[in-house]
Amino acid sequence: MTYEEYINELFVRFPSVQKYGFTRSSFKGGLDGMLYLDGILSHPWKSYPCVHVAGTNGKGSVCSMIAASLSNEGLQVGLYTSPHILDFRERIKIVRDGGYEMISKDEVVEFLDRYLPQSGSLSFFEITTGMALWWFRKRGVDAAVIEVGLGGRLDSTNVIVPQVSVVTSIGLDHCALLGNTRAEIASEKAGIFKSGVPAVVGFRDSETAGVFEEAAARAGSPLHFVDGNFGWVQENNAATAGCALRLMGHIPDKGAIGAMAQITGLHCRWEKILSSPEVIADIGHNMAALKRNFDRLEASGRPLFIVYGIMADKDLDSIIPVLPAGARYFFCAPSIPRALEVEQLYGRVNSARPQLDAVQCTSVASALEQALGAARETGPESLVYVGGSTFVVSEALQFLKINC
Repeated sequence: MTYEEYINELFVRFPSVQKYGFTRSSFKGGLDGMLYLDGILSHPWKSYPCVHVAGTNGKGSVCSMIAASLSNEGLQVGLYTSPHILDFRERIKIVRDGGYEMISKDEVVEFLDRYLPQSGSLSFFEITTGMALWWFRKRGVDAAVIEVGLGGRLDSTNVIVPQVSVVTSIGLDHCALLGNTRAEIASEKAGIFKSGVPAVVGFRDSETAGVFEEAAARAGSPLHFVDGNFGWVQENNAATAGCALRLMGHIPDKGAIGAMAQITGLHCRWEKILSSPEVIADIGHNMAALKRNFDRLEASGRPLFIVYGIMADKDLDSIIPVLPAGARYFFCAPSIPRALEVEQLYGRVNSARPQLDAVQCTSVASALEQALGAARETGPESLVYVGGSTFVVSEALQFLKINC
């Protein structure tokens, strides 16, 4: 089959959690399936040192910061992150020489042609994780940075034994699967700690510190909180990446870390995707990530136009109170089964905060088109924000690619 046919079959036969949510067909809890695939692949991760990164928010950024810094030492670094925005192959990259290379379409076909017939009841994420680990060995990487998909303890990536384990942050997300308190969620994410492997936690607070300390002691993992002891206190994600790099015996490259989006191709983490009017896109979707973004928007003091949609399984009630009061909202629903219908989104927000200036739109494209028009009418200081879901951002990017 062609690449396009294989990818279509992959999404149809193995529905992704990203698109369909945590259904019985898309989510396979436990490590049995991944251990089976890892055995078939002859444990490719043993061929290179790994960094394993978990956390509620900031995982992708910290992974990219570490990969960018290592690549600037002349290393060839595998980078496995999720979700993808437009192209499946964004998940699996090699970073080197100030840039990145995605897995080729031919190599995706090679892997699926060889191993898909043996996939049985594996999940989409298990197959994708196996593909990444296999490709990194095939290409002879010097190191690999592996992002956890969900939680940590039972995540498919937890078959690896890394050189350092990292937890970036803890917030209330995926509570039905990970727990209803930050302490319970911390326990799941600390499940990536391994015997003798240093562990980095990007913060210290009273609710979770004891959980991490107990988990590290139980696993025999030396624990390091990012609290300034590594001589580089910056924005928390950068400090966390710097701490992990030092524990690996590398000196953090501040220039590479600052330019990680350009070096690794990590898109839509507070990324400017249009200049006139200025449009910022971000895939942050839980309350903690959105509050940080909304606070940043309000601090700009500029007229705000927000294109927003959300998945039906997210905690909208916790997000409604942090929506900026002075913004104009263009609510929408991306075209996937998980999305909260725009009528429900508008109704719930309007019921709780009827004073907000909001309209419901028929699609992401329509919402963005209306927001851009309103921003241009208001003036050059206008700022448009697109977010709430990876799929909102993805459809917005497709609209801009076609129309701008």
